[in-house]
Amino acid sequence: MKYDVIIIGGGSAGLMAGISASKQGAAVLLLDKGEKLGRKLGISGGGRCNVTNNKNIDELIQHIPGNGRFLHSSFSNFDNRDIIAFFEKLGIRLKEEDNGRMFPVTDKAKTVVDTLIGQVRKQGVDIRLNSPVDTVLYNDGRVAGVRLRSGEKLDSRAVIVASGGKSVPHTGSTGDGYAWAEAAGHTITELFPTEVPLTSNEPFITSKELQGLSLRDVSLSVWNAKGKRVVEHRGDMIFTHFGLSGPIALRCSQFVVKALKQSDAKNVEVSVDLMPGKSADEVYSETLGLAESDPKKTIKNVLKACLPEKMIPLLLRGAELAETVTYDNLPRQGWMKLAGLIKRFPIRVYGTLSIEDAFVTGGGVNLKEIDPKTMESKRMSGLYFCGEILDIHGYTGGYNITAAFSTGYTAGLNAAMK
Repeated sequence: MKYDVIIIGGGSAGLMAGISASKQGAAVLLLDKGEKLGRKLGISGGGRCNVTNNKNIDELIQHIPGNGRFLHSSFSNFDNRDIIAFFEKLGIRLKEEDNGRMFPVTDKAKTVVDTLIGQVRKQGVDIRLNSPVDTVLYNDGRVAGVRLRSGEKLDSRAVIVASGGKSVPHTGSTGDGYAWAEAAGHTITELFPTEVPLTSNEPFITSKELQGLSLRDVSLSVWNAKGKRVVEHRGDMIFTHFGLSGPIALRCSQFVVKALKQSDAKNVEVSVDLMPGKSADEVYSETLGLAESDPKKTIKNVLKACLPEKMIPLLLRGAELAETVTYDNLPRQGWMKLAGLIKRFPIRVYGTLSIEDAFVTGGGVNLKEIDPKTMESKRMSGLYFCGEILDIHGYTGGYNITAAFSTGYTAGLNAAMK
């Protein structure tokens, strides 16, 4: 059978492309190399599936630092509010949590995955699992179809590549689509891990002195080789046996990668502000006041009231203060140094975990070669791209999945109409 549209990849973008294209009356085939659809979607949001984010469009784009502005056109077709309405129309009630994150009230990603797949089937999309694509076929400057690894050839004048990036490869995202894009004349911008834990060989990391320590409502900054702050994120983080993880460490990861590349250095400084919102002078006065209010207590015990206990010995060593000193013998210069460390506790990081360990792939199909209004290739007629294969990446919190749904919907709509 000849199909109007063939979609490669049954993740967030591919499923939405299938729904969008079939809604236009197109004969659609969805191919996936795995044995089930929506594998990455099924583990997103900690298994609860953060389907989108409820922020306004400008804020949404700010949280997609990797070329988020490219999405203005696709958001005009299908934005976060449309995603919310789409799922609620299908009977999935959503709830809003912190920072605009939208989840199904069931708290189960399976609810979302099953409903999406059910809608794809209901709209008459043919689905073929365990059907890896060998190559996309081109003829005289336009798409001709695909050839499966089995040797079978499937004809179509529109192919949507929604095969994902290289992150979380056990869900099927192994970068297959980059070669098909290059064969069509596309360039692939350098791939790198984003939303990924940071690695460090600081003595307090390698000794596991702080392993397992979670910090709440702190800020993490990345500094470049010239000592300029590149980015700062506020929230939660955790020390691990290899470095730093948690939401704000993941958000800083892409900036660490870029800072390392720009300076060609072996490591880059990140710093933790344990009391964001207060100046070093305020920290100095408040902590000194605590010591003064209980002058016979050692400063190590005084500081337990306002600092993580595991970090206190490290901070005192950095400020060259003895743990057993009391207020009466407190060197003011050392205490000022302590206040400075509380505001900027430095950690040298030498990189991140691998792209396979990342939540999101940075880089991908060069956006200059894609029509933002349709997601069609400017190099090959009838070839469309959507989702993580594109050079678009955002923070965790529903932003990447929003980009996937929006670009998938746009690609499906335009592939079917053409």
